[in-house]
Amino acid sequence: MDTNVDSPSSEAAGLNTSSSAVLGGVGVASSSSTSTPSPSRYEAQKRRDWNTFGQYLKNHRPPLSLSRCSGAHVLEFLRYLDQFGKTKVHTQMCPFFGHPNPPAPCPCPLRQAWGSLDALIGRLRAAYEENGGKPEANPFGTRAVRLYLREVRELQAKARGISYEKKKRKKPSQGVGNQGHPPHTSSAGAS
Repeated sequence: MDTNVDSPSSEAAGLNTSSSAVLGGVGVASSSSTSTPSPSRYEAQKRRDWNTFGQYLKNHRPPLSLSRCSGAHVLEFLRYLDQFGKTKVHTQMCPFFGHPNPPAPCPCPLRQAWGSLDALIGRLRAAYEENGGKPEANPFGTRAVRLYLREVRELQAKARGISYEKKKRKKPSQGVGNQGHPPHTSSAGAS
């Protein structure tokens, strides 16, 4: 599975993701007397993703404004990002389809991992609302985007022979001391 910490989108749109670019293009000296806390990794990544999506809209032909952006444009963006993916997704014609650890290389395409896309959409969804978008008009939360992510997850799971199952919730235990274990019976006194 692809565990890429950086989002695929920053390199995809050719953006500079150095620390000075993340801070709005202003170099921050370490001996600065004003100490503004740097954003968390999540916040910095969310900002980079948001800027990348904005750049994608600008470069789109014809250029798109955020207010005209729909779930279909988000899907187009996600498909565009696939070209920068690092996760091998076997096609059904591949002899390694369904094998989690193929024994040899194959010509199957590299794609964005489902987990990376899911996290990216989560960050963009939050960024949209933080930048003034109305939750009910959020293109990152449309049904089409949710269905696409589900489809990608299922396709990648089948291609690798791995099932994603929902975690089953454990029932709360009745007694405080029980903790879900069977009662302990001692055989020391029963002779």
